[in-house]
Amino acid sequence: MPAGAADAPELPTPPLFGSKSIAEVFTSAAASLGARGFANTLNLPPTKRVCVVLADGLGRSLLKQKASHTPFLRSVISAGQGNVPTWIDSAFPSTTAASLASLGTGLPAGSHGMVGYDVLDPSQDKVVNLLGNWDSKVDPRTWQPHTTVFERLAADMDVVTVSLPQFGNSPMTQAALRGSRFRGGTTLHARTAAAGEEMSSSGPSLMYFYVNELDKAGHRHGCQSERWEHQLEELDATVKRLSTSLPGGTTVLVTGDHGMLDVPESQRIDYSADPALVAGVRHTAGEPRMVHLYLEPDAGDSVRDSLMGAWRKRFGERVWVFTRSQAMEAGLFGEVKDNVAPRIGDVMIAARDTLALYDTRRVRPTALEVVGQHGSLTKAEREVPLLCFSAGGKKGARG
Repeated sequence: MPAGAADAPELPTPPLFGSKSIAEVFTSAAASLGARGFANTLNLPPTKRVCVVLADGLGRSLLKQKASHTPFLRSVISAGQGNVPTWIDSAFPSTTAASLASLGTGLPAGSHGMVGYDVLDPSQDKVVNLLGNWDSKVDPRTWQPHTTVFERLAADMDVVTVSLPQFGNSPMTQAALRGSRFRGGTTLHARTAAAGEEMSSSGPSLMYFYVNELDKAGHRHGCQSERWEHQLEELDATVKRLSTSLPGGTTVLVTGDHGMLDVPESQRIDYSADPALVAGVRHTAGEPRMVHLYLEPDAGDSVRDSLMGAWRKRFGERVWVFTRSQAMEAGLFGEVKDNVAPRIGDVMIAARDTLALYDTRRVRPTALEVVGQHGSLTKAEREVPLLCFSAGGKKGARG
């Protein structure tokens, strides 16, 4: 047993993969559209059209806290949604690359391989980014080889993505969300108009509608800022416009890929300044709230245990400290494929309170300016809403 393990905080329950997680959103939507080979685990109503609104950074707890800013979404919640759950789990880690890949494939991170913001590529012995700065030597379709839900559906129905233009053929899209028609829009108004135009097929159709403005405001200004509240109001107005611009009877789902919490500047800590916290470590990666530590090849159990003990001594119950094996046994990544396991840190550090951890030897100084953070196992980060309603449609229009 690693040093100090008996006194370490117990890991929380794993994400609800297979029943109530972001991995079930597209698959349940497909089943509700009548597609074969999919399970409707979220109990969505049978329908002809589904629009999934993914609001990056929209956590369940934040939506509750800021309910006064969301009159339309509040009315959706008040109306009720039958047996459809009102919240689901993000992927683990609670970060965009992992959650959007789970959304797109219907698989947990241990299967699709997008196990963090940046992680080790064992074939290169190098840390690679899986979101916006993809490594030129990593093929997205090889890194994430599983058929996406879009690819499975495209032969039988209209499948369309409405998002920002730069994401049309990005490596992240190629890895996790390939297989749909793409329509770009730089503003929320442009995307809303595009959604109304694109969802006009007479047959069954699935739309993915992506909103990133909330997440950007949270990272830059904090999720308790007026800027974040303004973007939440814009999201509320966008969903209301979708309700009238989409064909009547369209099932609209509103969810997020992770939640967020604010970390004060004094708690954004450079752990690389403490030699004991990087002793025996070859690579560091992950999120500031979900750190992956990869040991030197010749590091034995004593090095690992000493490292874990140093982290527990420094931060105590402010963090969860656990090994790759413990994470796999706990089911945090779901089923972990053999080729994915080496991408996961030998030792992982997950923040339990308002704490962010940086290795300033490899990140830009501006990284420490980020206010809103996510990636860890807390409810604020991992629980996201799932709101379900039927679009009213344009006056006089028929679905």
